[in-house]
Amino acid sequence: MMIARQLLVGLMLLVAAGEPAKADALASGLAAYRRGDYVAAAARLSPLAERGVPRAQAILGYLYQYGRGVPQNYVLAAHWYECAAEQGDPAAQYQLGLMFDKGHGVPRSSVIAYKWLNLAAAHATRGERDYYTRVRDAVASKLNNAQKAEGQARAYDWWALPPP
Repeated sequence: MMIARQLLVGLMLLVAAGEPAKADALASGLAAYRRGDYVAAAARLSPLAERGVPRAQAILGYLYQYGRGVPQNYVLAAHWYECAAEQGDPAAQYQLGLMFDKGHGVPRSSVIAYKWLNLAAAHATRGERDYYTRVRDAVASKLNNAQKAEGQARAYDWWALPPP
């Protein structure tokens, strides 16, 4: 019993020790992104994205979508946006919704676009919410009532899932 407890405490200390390094790497990647050094940003954010850091995934999605610091690739952009969107990142949910609306890197689907834009509006900060809502409503104008209900149900089902 005592050995198990010591192992657990040791594991917790290792995890806690890794968190500052992850935060430093994220800050470094964000700083490179902000100064326009997209190659360095991609290099610093890619390992974090692979380890499941949603902010790194969302920014990496943006870099791939626009070909900044990496070759433009809509499929990879959609992949990284989806990874972050599934973890509740509203910017990634918004961008993924736009990808589905346009059919960039994913099959075009206004219903799935509506789902992600609806979730983005729900998760957004006050400053982003109005804009996200207007875009969601523009996509909704393409849908009939049954399609809109399906998109709302998909958003609700996502919301009802336990966190990953």
